[in-house]
Amino acid sequence: MSYDDGMKVRREVLGDAHVDRARPDAFTQDFQELITKYAWGEIWTRPGLDRRTRSAITLTALIALGHWDELKLHVAAAVRNGLSQDEIAEVLLQSAIYCGVPAANHAFSVARQVLQEGL
Repeated sequence: MSYDDGMKVRREVLGDAHVDRARPDAFTQDFQELITKYAWGEIWTRPGLDRRTRSAITLTALIALGHWDELKLHVAAAVRNGLSQDEIAEVLLQSAIYCGVPAANHAFSVARQVLQEGL
């Protein structure tokens, strides 16, 4: 896959507004190319998992690592990828067992905010 393939998927998953805000400059250019080409162009385009499943996995990883700003972004992406609010809640509930109750508690708070803003 190419950078252009990655950019297409990145825009579809994260939305044009986010991608436009993350425009690279001289300092971030190499990093933005790396994630666009490899994360979005090589991994998110693989046929082995659909985007819904990839979103669920991503939510769990972000909760486990405590990446709350990224979680906000990916809750909205999960909705864009077809997960319902009930399915997102199930992912967060499952994360309570494997990532810890405090992390899931915070994740529910973050997700509620994102989901309420999107309604």
